[in-house]
Amino acid sequence: MSEANTMRAISQNTLGGPEVLTEVHLPRPVPGPGEVLIKVRAAGINPTDWKHRAIRVFLPDPPFVLGWDVSGEVAETGVGVTLFQPGDEVFGMLPYPDGHGAFAEYVVGPARAFARKPAGLDHVQAAAIPLAALTAWQALVDTAGLQAGQRVLIHAAAGGVGHFAVQIAKALGAYVIGTASAANHDFLRNIGVDEPIDYRTTDVGETVRDVDVVFDMIDDENSVRSLRTLRPGGLLVTLRAMGPVDLAAAAEQLGVRALRLLVEDDHAGMVAIAELVESGALRPTVAGTFPLADAAKAHALGETGRTVGKLVITVA
Repeated sequence: MSEANTMRAISQNTLGGPEVLTEVHLPRPVPGPGEVLIKVRAAGINPTDWKHRAIRVFLPDPPFVLGWDVSGEVAETGVGVTLFQPGDEVFGMLPYPDGHGAFAEYVVGPARAFARKPAGLDHVQAAAIPLAALTAWQALVDTAGLQAGQRVLIHAAAGGVGHFAVQIAKALGAYVIGTASAANHDFLRNIGVDEPIDYRTTDVGETVRDVDVVFDMIDDENSVRSLRTLRPGGLLVTLRAMGPVDLAAAAEQLGVRALRLLVEDDHAGMVAIAELVESGALRPTVAGTFPLADAAKAHALGETGRTVGKLVITVA
């Protein structure tokens, strides 16, 4: 295999802690019909990355290359691609869960998983956006249909998904209640939260009422408590795609609804998010960057749960 046909990537041969991640050389992928080959400039990291690294969830057993968030340049197009040409700068989310592979110098994905990168963003900022912002968009816009004047409760509002959810909700004209530790309340106010709540000292299930939409990224126990904040007919959307609690039944008993969301790749959603960026309504917060070789360090920091915004891996 010639050097021109190989690439550096971060792979793992077993499940486990950050130490299982190693740099390897793999064949450079080739785009098929409807696909583009992306020269990766930066790749965002999400909690799903370290979860899949540690335990078997949706993917088969390793070896595999993780990563779903991509920002880079189109290097080659497959048959039938009309949206992009080589040299175009794009960002997007590879199909979840099977389309992983962003922690590498090159990755292949469906052309319609991407949108043109906003000119005002560099690749690091752009790579911080796709999976987390799409998750928030699909929860609040596609699923909940959040409207101007409605009240939304966003848990973990300073986190990767949460800080995008706040900005999207504000762009829609909603009143935003956001939970985070008190140390992050100034950050929440700066991104648009109307009512910050310290989850360490306040039980929202006992204090918050008349909410139209709850967006929860924590766990089923938190979701059950949060159901009590909803007004009749309100909706809770959780990112726990699977869980031990029948949330739908618990919600029905209270005259509300609960749905479990799994993010999907989404060209229209990415275009809408790019428009929010270009209008100034949405900006990513980057908690830190790591070179590709230091992916294990990035995973270790992410797993502490103490970062504000997103971590990003840069690819030279």
